[in-house]
Amino acid sequence: MNGSSTQVVTDTAKERAVQGRRRLFGAAVSLTVGALFVLMTVTLSPGGYDVPDLVLIAFFALTLPYTVVGFWNAVVGLVVMRFARDPLAATAPAVAADDPARSIEAHTALLVCIRNEDVAPVVRNVTAMIEGLVDADVAERFDVYVLSDSNWLDVIVEEESAIESLRHRWQDRIRIVYRRRADNPGFKAGNIRDFCETWGDDYAFAIVLDADSYMSAAALKRLVRVMEANPQIGILQSLVTGLPTTSFFARMFQFGMRLGMRSHTLGAAWWQADCGPYWGHNAILRLEPFRAYCELPKLPGRPPLGGDVLSHDQVEAVLMRRAGYEVRVIPEEFESYEENPPTLMEFLRRDLRWCQGNMQYGRLIGLPGLKLVSRIQLVLAMLMFLGSAAWIGFMVATAMIVVFATEPAVLFRPDTGLAMLVTILTMVFAPKLASIVDVLTRLRARQSFGGTMRLLASVVGEVLFFMLIAPIAALAHTLFLLGLPFGRTIGWSAQRRSGHGVPLLVALRRLWPQTALGIAGAIGFAGVSTGALIAAAPVVTGLALAVPFAVITAWPRLGRFAVRVRLWQIPEEGERPAALAPLALPALAPHPATDMVDAPIAAVSEPANG
Repeated sequence: MNGSSTQVVTDTAKERAVQGRRRLFGAAVSLTVGALFVLMTVTLSPGGYDVPDLVLIAFFALTLPYTVVGFWNAVVGLVVMRFARDPLAATAPAVAADDPARSIEAHTALLVCIRNEDVAPVVRNVTAMIEGLVDADVAERFDVYVLSDSNWLDVIVEEESAIESLRHRWQDRIRIVYRRRADNPGFKAGNIRDFCETWGDDYAFAIVLDADSYMSAAALKRLVRVMEANPQIGILQSLVTGLPTTSFFARMFQFGMRLGMRSHTLGAAWWQADCGPYWGHNAILRLEPFRAYCELPKLPGRPPLGGDVLSHDQVEAVLMRRAGYEVRVIPEEFESYEENPPTLMEFLRRDLRWCQGNMQYGRLIGLPGLKLVSRIQLVLAMLMFLGSAAWIGFMVATAMIVVFATEPAVLFRPDTGLAMLVTILTMVFAPKLASIVDVLTRLRARQSFGGTMRLLASVVGEVLFFMLIAPIAALAHTLFLLGLPFGRTIGWSAQRRSGHGVPLLVALRRLWPQTALGIAGAIGFAGVSTGALIAAAPVVTGLALAVPFAVITAWPRLGRFAVRVRLWQIPEEGERPAALAPLALPALAPHPATDMVDAPIAAVSEPANG
């Protein structure tokens, strides 16, 4: 058998293995959804089924797919983390085969996409990345493009001055191009498409960066090496983690994300394989097929659901896969960072932008030639928000049934109801639980999160944080979705990425629906029974406290206190990698009271058995 035949046999075996994984995963998800659906129908069986029962069942069914897929991603991720000899080889074999010693040859553009941003952090991050590339002696292989869609005059003036200073400083070491569009058709996707049409012929690859993105030189080189060695890969996405921060809200949020993302991403990569995700930043594109096959269609109708596609990334991923190229994710942390929203207000604004963009996928699911997995990904992206609204609908319908029922005892079976509640909560928290189990069994990992006691205290605090924020966000999604058919839109506006306070009146103006519904729900359930109020407390508490929650979690002093006592610490705060030193992040500033505790971490070796 010659080498070509051997390769065909090997590729066929790999494809069969991937198909086997997808069938197994699909069977697990389908059986779980079916079992929970039956459990809900049994729970509502006392007294037979009437219209309110059918409404509850319909809402519940809509919440299940996204929740169940997340649960099984976490289970698979935990199994891979704990039992695979090489987790990376099991989920991203092309990445696992990368040779860090191999030099890079391709010419790559770094695309920094900005719109009315605070210029100083952008320049800080770009400068640090350039310095890293220069120190690694690979700067001649990269060019930097600052692609601006800004339309605020004061920001434009500051951008032009700052980038000109950068160009003057690095003119002999690396090429820096600043381009501003007078208008922003196509939003960010249009910004990148404009680069492709103007300069795309000059580069093999482009690494897409947001205004708050930062990647070390080692991470940038790794993306290029993998793409050079694997011409079948069209998009390679890095696992993005939050930068150390003094924002209390962002600390809590990214601590939970850090615990959940690795198990979730490992599990998803195990079955998605070559149909992986693209998150729109901190990723590398193979420009020739991206230009040829990934131009976004103009959707019929008017915004918010027609016109330009707002959430471009996953659409470009499925178009790349349709063209025969792989889309892969690297499911491990490796110095690829972003800044998370510093306040609840900014978090909700970002979420609603994604919500609007994801709802446009309904007009794209039927595109000819898409892989089945790609269509499923688009559906799940929609269900992330539709399920959130269905959950609110389920809660409101349940409340109305309980409040107006004459005999509450016959509404549902308490035994199956309790079983279902415990099961759903376990599934919701599964990604975090999986990573917590993994971290607690590894000495160095525990220390990187501040030690066992700080880790456990931080987990308890983050769970409470999640329980408060979940109903607030869910109601925001619901109200936004209800407004979409009437033309409500969010657009692509500037984000406030640095820590700042939230005035009480601003919070009240934005969050009064949550407050009103929470108070009304508490009064209604209290009128039924104390038990009913206790059962509803996790939801009505978050809603009723939305305004003080938004204000308090934005207090700068509270965030700085959390840094000092090392709560909700992420590993970079314990290990302080050299790659982050040029950013001079306040969260990594020396703290004499804690540095003596941090010092031994570097000297601790991980036991061979974990």
